[in-house]
Amino acid sequence: MKPSNSQELLISSADRSITSNGNHNGTHDGDHEAARKIKKTSILHMLSRRLAQILLPALVIAAAIGAYNYLHLTKPPARKKPAQEIVLPVETIKIAFTDHQPDLTLYGTTVAGRQVELRALVAGKVKKAGPQLLAGGEVEEGETLLEIEPFDYEVGVAESKAQLAEAKAKLAETKASLEVERGNLASAREQLRLAQTDLKRAEPLATRGTVSERTVDDRRLVLLQRQQTVTQYENNIEVWLARKEQQEAIIARLNTVLRRSEKRLVETVLKAPFNAYVSDVGAQVGRMLSVNDHVATLIDRDWIEARFSLTDGQFGRLAESGKDLFGRNIDILWAVEPRILKYKARIERIDAMVKAENGGIQVFARINTPHYPASIRSGIFVEIKLPDVTYKNVAKVPSEAVYNEQDKKYVYAISDGRLQKREVTVVGTSSAFFLIKGEIKAGERIMTTRISRPGDGVRVKEVASNDI
Repeated sequence: MKPSNSQELLISSADRSITSNGNHNGTHDGDHEAARKIKKTSILHMLSRRLAQILLPALVIAAAIGAYNYLHLTKPPARKKPAQEIVLPVETIKIAFTDHQPDLTLYGTTVAGRQVELRALVAGKVKKAGPQLLAGGEVEEGETLLEIEPFDYEVGVAESKAQLAEAKAKLAETKASLEVERGNLASAREQLRLAQTDLKRAEPLATRGTVSERTVDDRRLVLLQRQQTVTQYENNIEVWLARKEQQEAIIARLNTVLRRSEKRLVETVLKAPFNAYVSDVGAQVGRMLSVNDHVATLIDRDWIEARFSLTDGQFGRLAESGKDLFGRNIDILWAVEPRILKYKARIERIDAMVKAENGGIQVFARINTPHYPASIRSGIFVEIKLPDVTYKNVAKVPSEAVYNEQDKKYVYAISDGRLQKREVTVVGTSSAFFLIKGEIKAGERIMTTRISRPGDGVRVKEVASNDI
């Protein structure tokens, strides 16, 4: 605490008096002494007030602590309530054993069963394009997609026909010449026969002297001439036969050329090979196309398949059941808010290998009616329902009723209002349900409510039954 104003004034005046009169001896000693006493008294008063300011809060705190300790030590003892057993409300299900064939729920996508990349078969300028030769277009089988300028190919057909006609005319000429030579050969052979007869007649007469030897020699000469003529005609016929065969080969070659030219002319018009969706169009009117240039991609709209995967375990189980997967009917579900469209399909192909990266094998099922109830296209995510094997004498329970403890599976039966642990084996699944066997009996009720700390003897109260 600060000193009062009057005290400060006294101290100040005393100090000034001492300072101003410090050199005088004895005259004012009494005044100096009085001033020192006043200053000492003021300092003591100030110290006492500051000490009181420090000690008073400490005394208040000490008093409060003492009062708290007294009240704590003198409080009456609390009454302990007896522990009450907790009863948990749970839902239950009644166990029933039956033969059950669940559906495997799988997921996949739709793919095109047949997809063709259409290319130009002949070179030329695009003269005309079909109205559906656009991305997203739909074409019918036999519909014209593209026409290429046919002039050069029409000229090729005309030239091939002209060459073929010329070759046929030459063949006719050859055949006629051949017939002439054959006629000449027949005449020459007849003349040869007559010459041989004359010679045979003359030789006996020459022996008897009736005719001269010159006559015989003349007839021999005629015979030799006739033989030479026959040989010449025979050789001519061989030549004409060779020419005939040559001309026939030329005609066969020209027929092939004509067929090729006609085929090229037909190929100037490109038609849809089947009912299809059009995508990736690469040709339009005015574009110059070379042979094998890309025109468009066609996706068969009547052949849509669902592609999905089976794990090696699922595939082995289905294969071991004795029923072939090929030809098995399945359901395809397409979620279209707020509806689910359902299609029937049939398994037609199974991949040759199990893929190492995911341990699965791909299966392809052809959709029976891809246009009903709505046209389904490739690339759509779908759900597949595939009938699993039939499990004999199993109980179907919700998955939340089964607990895992130390690599074992348990359910909890209810007996006299308390839980009893029963070990079970999960032999299969059915959507959100497990198919189980084990230490359970038909007619028992098991808990389906998921609780954090189940155990033997836990008291429960059945509040609802979810019997399947």
